[in-house]
Amino acid sequence: MTERWKPSVTVAAIIERDGRFLLVEEETSDGLRLNNPAGHLEPGETPAEGCAREALEETAHPFRPTLLLGVYLSRFQRERTGEDITYLRFAYAGEVGAPHAGRALDAGIVRTLWMTPEEVRASAARHRSPLVLRCIEDYLAGVRYPLDAVFTDPAIKAVLPTG
Repeated sequence: MTERWKPSVTVAAIIERDGRFLLVEEETSDGLRLNNPAGHLEPGETPAEGCAREALEETAHPFRPTLLLGVYLSRFQRERTGEDITYLRFAYAGEVGAPHAGRALDAGIVRTLWMTPEEVRASAARHRSPLVLRCIEDYLAGVRYPLDAVFTDPAIKAVLPTG
């Protein structure tokens, strides 16, 4: 095989407050979908840092990961294009702050919603991926791992010479 397989690395915030979970409604190529605040890991950041960044960008809520919920591998095929994508998702739970007034949400995010587990389950047909509900169910089941279960080598933060 000459082509190396490269799953898309994503991070997701599972944010619960008073029995409700914070989700985003976002525009996708398959229409409006519900998702956990989530996105792609960027160069130079740890998965926990990426998760905090994505949560803030997509919800305007500051978020501090305090635990690893899990690492998930999922394969997804876009309904409209047939594109085959594999995601490697690091999901975190933690502490959420009050939203920053006036902060714009990321492009494509239509709104944020606080939903009960029952509402999340009932909306499964609108989820961006099966991982939306799976991560919430794992959280409700008490799945928890320490943050240091994910090791980030210091070289991730190093500035590499350009060539």
